[in-house]
Amino acid sequence: MAKQKGKQQGFDAFESYYAQLYQGRWESLKQALLLERKPIAFEEGLTQPYYLDEASVIAAKLLGVQDGDSVLDMCAAPGGKSLVMAAALKTQGSLVANDRSATRRGRLKQVLKEHLPEELFTRIMVTGHDATRWSLYEQNKYDRILLDAPCSSERHVLSDPKALAIWSPSRPKHLAIQQFAMLASALEAVKVGGYILYSTCSINPMENEMVIDKLFDKREGRFTLEKLDPPSSESCRHGSIILSDTASGRGPLYFCLIRRTV
Repeated sequence: MAKQKGKQQGFDAFESYYAQLYQGRWESLKQALLLERKPIAFEEGLTQPYYLDEASVIAAKLLGVQDGDSVLDMCAAPGGKSLVMAAALKTQGSLVANDRSATRRGRLKQVLKEHLPEELFTRIMVTGHDATRWSLYEQNKYDRILLDAPCSSERHVLSDPKALAIWSPSRPKHLAIQQFAMLASALEAVKVGGYILYSTCSINPMENEMVIDKLFDKREGRFTLEKLDPPSSESCRHGSIILSDTASGRGPLYFCLIRRTV
């Protein structure tokens, strides 16, 4: 097993970690993650189709964006979910599509411009802020927020030998800290009565349900969780997850719908 500074890392560490999490299911899930994706064409309200994982369309629609809403996509690139939400802003409302990476932000702006009607594109603002610090500048601002947080993305790790070689159990721990900071910031930025959809493409509970656990620990009494039963999903302690081995190659994608109450 590859080691660095005495810590386990690499393929053997990854394999052992996720086999422990998923037990007898791990082999079938791993093989499903390695299969080529089957994107679908999303066309509603767009000038040309955009191809993305069907799980992403399902998640973006779960936020329930309505015509006239003020919407924030905190980690928007490459832009597929932003397109789904923007299409729901038929005649009015606005969307802030944010990504901290300049490279990803450039691609995001291009995707939005190429696929949205001009009138709708003028109601989109692309920004490059640190999502963990959002609430320092805007509070009680948005009707709906999508936080599709940066995550372990195990599908990517499995298919990238370089990423797999440097993987270690410390990675999800560090990501979970960042994910909670973003979610706590989103809770301040959304209006009372507004909704946050927290999602990741990770299969790790540490980055999914356990982030929601921490929100209960730190912000108890300020929000409730909305019940979800989307197609092809499995219930978790908090929220739901679409796993590729039972969802015909869709996902993986975890999501939890949060309503701010105070």
